[in-house]
Amino acid sequence: MLVSGPLLTPDHALSRALVRTVPDPVTERLSDLGNVPVAVPVLVLAMAYAARRGRALAAGAAGLAMALVPALVIPFKEWTARPGPLEPWAAGYFPSGHTATAAVAYLGAALLLRPYTRRAWPTAVALVLTGATAVGLILRGWHWPLDVLASLLMCTPLLLGVAWADRHGRSGRVRKTRPDRSAQPPK
Repeated sequence: MLVSGPLLTPDHALSRALVRTVPDPVTERLSDLGNVPVAVPVLVLAMAYAARRGRALAAGAAGLAMALVPALVIPFKEWTARPGPLEPWAAGYFPSGHTATAAVAYLGAALLLRPYTRRAWPTAVALVLTGATAVGLILRGWHWPLDVLASLLMCTPLLLGVAWADRHGRSGRVRKTRPDRSAQPPK
């Protein structure tokens, strides 16, 4: 059980200052963005779109990353047995599974959609949804700030794997570009 360390005191102080500063119905809705039935379908749709457009390796890597989330989170929860901010009798709060699910689902979907748009909106939306989940979990008192931060750090290699698979597995059907008219010889 994690019971001591230099980060726990500021973690507890920050949590005490933030918990329940926003009405529970709002923070519950934000936290729900990290539920499997909410986040995973977003990733599945992006995976289907990417696979249909010839990026099966990237889509498969995103699916594998999501499958690895519980494989990583659950053993850490059992090993650390950290109690929750509002439920000191309960254990298994470190790291946050909801945050990990949101990060891999939304950011993974953004990575898969990135080649199809020149705009940054998929990434911006993914960051907002992941951040909203994390903030909701902290403000509601369901997770300590370090639980959320640990999840984000734990998911970074998974998302880097998706980005790597995307770069190395493109089939050339990623996007049709318009020819550069300035490069054509005059008639």
